[in-house]
Amino acid sequence: MSTLLPLFPLDLVLLPGTPLPLHIFEPRYKEMTAECLTGKKPFGVVRAKENGIAEIGCTAEIVSLSKEYPDGRLDIITQGVRRFEVMEVSQERAFLQAEVMYLQDEPGAAGADEIEQALKLHREIVALTGAEAAEAPANGQPQLSFQLVGPLPLDLDFKQTLLSMKSEPERMQAVVSYFEAILPSLRRTVYLRQKAGGNGHGG
Repeated sequence: MSTLLPLFPLDLVLLPGTPLPLHIFEPRYKEMTAECLTGKKPFGVVRAKENGIAEIGCTAEIVSLSKEYPDGRLDIITQGVRRFEVMEVSQERAFLQAEVMYLQDEPGAAGADEIEQALKLHREIVALTGAEAAEAPANGQPQLSFQLVGPLPLDLDFKQTLLSMKSEPERMQAVVSYFEAILPSLRRTVYLRQKAGGNGHGG
């Protein structure tokens, strides 16, 4: 059996614990998905770049097969699980594969005050953007930093940087700093929209 991880380059960054629905329509990815379903194996999601792919990605496990179309297209629900670093890419198949090294976090937990601040800022961002989450992140969840950022429509460069960090305290600091940086602009945007009556509730 091959130890190579199938890769799915996409214009997104998948974080551990984050759900990712996918519509599979290209023949090579239909082939890859069929093999993963049959073997109950994950595939790797990596951010597609102009000159290739990102070095750090996240495995996606197929949680459910939502729909099969007559022409072979598939709707699947996946979830991010393990981070990895791409060591060597193989192009022997129709889809990319890679030898990967899985990443482990360094020991240590984020501080209670920082976690509370991150949760508070996250609640405000969700309220302002109307972003939907399957369930609100809560203190005590493993790798909470990923849960706070994963489902939100945030800058991909920031998500990629966060994915590469191997320390939860370091990631939580980065999340708080990033949330604090983007909130003034979000508040201003929502305020101006409401002031202009552009909220769809004319009166």
